Amino acid sequence: MHFRKAKYISVLAALAVSIGGCKLPSIVARNENRTVPQQYAGGANGNATDVVGWRQFFTDPDLIELIDTALAKNQELNITLQELEIARNEVRARKGEYLPSVGVGLGAGVDKVARYTNIGAMEANTEIAPRREMPEPLTDMGIGLKTSWEVDIWRKLRNARQAVFNRYLATVEGKNFVVTQLVSEIADSYYELLSLDNQLDVLKKNIEIQSNALRIVKLQKEAAKVTELAVKKFEAEVLKTTSMQFMIQQEITETENRINFLLGRFPQHIQRNASSFISMAPLVPSTGLPSQLLTNRPDVMQAEQLLAASKLDVKVAKAQFYPGLGIRANVGYQAFNPAFIVKPESILYNLAGDMMAPLVNRNAIKAAYMNANAKQVQAAYNYERTVLNAYVEVANQMSRINNLTSSYELKSKQVEALNQSIRISNDLFMSARADYMEILMTQRDALEARFELIETKKQQLTTMVNMYRALGGGWK
Repeated sequence: MHFRKAKYISVLAALAVSIGGCKLPSIVARNENRTVPQQYAGGANGNATDVVGWRQFFTDPDLIELIDTALAKNQELNITLQELEIARNEVRARKGEYLPSVGVGLGAGVDKVARYTNIGAMEANTEIAPRREMPEPLTDMGIGLKTSWEVDIWRKLRNARQAVFNRYLATVEGKNFVVTQLVSEIADSYYELLSLDNQLDVLKKNIEIQSNALRIVKLQKEAAKVTELAVKKFEAEVLKTTSMQFMIQQEITETENRINFLLGRFPQHIQRNASSFISMAPLVPSTGLPSQLLTNRPDVMQAEQLLAASKLDVKVAKAQFYPGLGIRANVGYQAFNPAFIVKPESILYNLAGDMMAPLVNRNAIKAAYMNANAKQVQAAYNYERTVLNAYVEVANQMSRINNLTSSYELKSKQVEALNQSIRISNDLFMSARADYMEILMTQRDALEARFELIETKKQQLTTMVNMYRALGGGWK
């Protein structure tokens, strides 16, 4: 008899497996391309190396203090940290899904059945002990353990937990990426602020030069050497240059406020030393090898973790086609009188198992399976795009560093030549060998050249920051 029951159970289990596993929908999976060039275009700038931490890379004490404040108070970063905590809790929740669920229960109740019913008639003729009838109404008390467990025979639950864990790791990398962006943005804004300070200083010096030239022209007009037209031209130039101060001051205010916003505080003065801006030598980090981007850049690591999670999602969706095995068990004591509840006769227990295979809702499971595969293909393309973008960013910044270095050298020579031309034009004008328009044009050209030199220096420093960010730095 027992052999026959076991045989029936085996047949039913095999039938469930065959029903659940047949005719899986066909999918076209995609394996990501992890191949990257061995070197950057034009050759790598250095051997393989780890990215230096931002504290070692940025040496300006005022900038370091700003970054420290932002890492503690920036709202976006703190929001990301809470997302990280949420992801960590989801991992904890998933961990318990493939473990048995065990609970303890305590209950009590009372039951009064009608006398003229089958149950009432049986209880009326039932004796608990000799000459002791069933009590009425009948109380019921019990205490015991209850457990249920879905046996993870297809690794569905474990794969789901690992997918959540991969997404948690992606959140960690996302936090690192936010830190990278935050450090870089503060550094960019800080260098922009220094450049504006230098532009304002150059403007004030140029106003002084133009005012001196205006005073000379007025004296020459009194000596009938020039006309009123020359005086008005010089006055207009002084007014034009003076008005530019207010535009630069407005840009300084907005840049300071942007930095304060990143620091999570209301507008206030940004401590800085602009006098050393022009002499700052950009620190260019070693690019290493393109393959290092796969482990150094947070966005690449994030895309990789999301890709791994999407692959596990496909396995989880596939396991839904197969039958699930559940086990339930209860054990405890139950009696109508507290005096009997701990007696051996009051022990109760049950053990049951079932295997369930999808039959009617297979279309919904197919749709979920196909969606999971489509998302996996998306994740593969996203990973390849992220790697390609990382390579292109580094290549662009390498080229930009070289071109800006050459441009800065030439602009420095241009500024020096124009500074000399201002002195020469003034001397020629005093000796009536040059007219006032030549002085005006020379001063204007010199001002523009100084502004361009400051802008080029700022671009050099910004490119240094962009290169550091492109290589994956900023968060360590």
